[in-house]
Amino acid sequence: MKNQLPVIVIGAGPVGLAAAAHLLERGEEPLVLEAGDRVGANLRRWSHVRMFSPWEFNVDAASLRLLAPTGWRLPDPAGFPTGGELAQAYLEPLAATPAIAPRLRLAARVTAVSRHLHDRMKDAGRAQSPFVVRYEDASGEHEVLARAIVDASGTYLTPNPLGASGLPALGEAALAANIHYGIPDVLGADRARYAGRRVLVLGSGHSAFNVLVDLATLARAEPGMQIVWGLRRGSIQRVLGGGEHDQLKERGRLGKLIGGLVEQGALVVATGFLLDRLERTAEGIVARAGEVALPPVDEIVATTGFRPDLRPYAEIRLDLDPGTQAPRALAPLIDPNQHSCGSVRPHGAVELSHPEPDLYLVGMKSYGRAPTFLLATGFEQVRSVAAAIAGDWEAARRVELVLPETGVCITQFADEEAPAVASCCGGPPKVDDGACCARDELAKAAGRAGCGCSAPAPVRKPAAACCA
Repeated sequence: MKNQLPVIVIGAGPVGLAAAAHLLERGEEPLVLEAGDRVGANLRRWSHVRMFSPWEFNVDAASLRLLAPTGWRLPDPAGFPTGGELAQAYLEPLAATPAIAPRLRLAARVTAVSRHLHDRMKDAGRAQSPFVVRYEDASGEHEVLARAIVDASGTYLTPNPLGASGLPALGEAALAANIHYGIPDVLGADRARYAGRRVLVLGSGHSAFNVLVDLATLARAEPGMQIVWGLRRGSIQRVLGGGEHDQLKERGRLGKLIGGLVEQGALVVATGFLLDRLERTAEGIVARAGEVALPPVDEIVATTGFRPDLRPYAEIRLDLDPGTQAPRALAPLIDPNQHSCGSVRPHGAVELSHPEPDLYLVGMKSYGRAPTFLLATGFEQVRSVAAAIAGDWEAARRVELVLPETGVCITQFADEEAPAVASCCGGPPKVDDGACCARDELAKAAGRAGCGCSAPAPVRKPAAACCA
């Protein structure tokens, strides 16, 4: 009976629909459960953001084979889609194909997964028992049995809190109305929220870059804005990316833009800032790290990454790395302390396996808290996983992906965590090279005399301060 059951795919984003396509090619019967009311629900939450990988790396081979009979054509392979364009131009036609449409249930949120009539403690016959998947829709609670689970639900709905200890900062919950987690549409739907306001952006990845560039654009049209960028790293140099040498050109372009904004003084930069509390004062919201305080702001944008929601798996036996929360065998390959996107080796069912046979977390969720995921890697994952579920382990172990040279995309390095101290220009004084702040360091690295440290002062230091 178990072999006659469907394979449940959780999530109808790019990786989830790719999993369904590969399963269909293997003669399996997928059932896709999507919590949103449309496919690509998470993509649509940042629909205005242009991706840093081009179309050619954002479409899956098996999915293209399903689309071919419909006359669908790939947009310019070298073009860079926004999240909304990927959802509308690619995922919607894919979901509408005769193969996928009858196997897709929208507005169906998975709440729990277990083994049928086996709780977490029960061993006897466990591997032979089918999975039971509980989900909710408009009509109530439902359960469906499955022979395998492929969870491609992503992490976008479970952002990391702002506190540097991994916990919400003190006061974070009380200020929730003034905090946006993710990438707001600064130049579009959310313009009124940020126009003319003082905004703090926390985070050092490419989500932060997108927000900072949009805020700087808005500030040129809206007087009175101040943009503060707080990041835990002690230097901005390694977060700026591969620049013109980055084969993901959009990401390289973003890094160069941010470097230019810092050099121009358009951003007040606070490096080595390890937030522990937020306070509402008469002057505005003040972010603090120990005794260090950033300038008061009106709004905060949190771009501090995401973490997997593992609550549905309370009765399932997972084998996760204690640090990244990725599958234990995958964790060393993606650890952001050691790897950028381009140095992550292609991997599949072997590295994604858990003590529960035929259960796989794939896509962004498989990376746990690591930020180095690329869609192309997710497509390779589900190709391998579909082969493994069908019993073709030779194909499951085969590598069928070559990633581009993607430059630097590492967003955290343990050896560069700096004390929560910032100079008047946003960075600690540089003893070795005479640079007093991030902008000064950038200017001197480019061969100029320095920036002059003329930016507004986020922090006043009684000693070692080089400017007002």
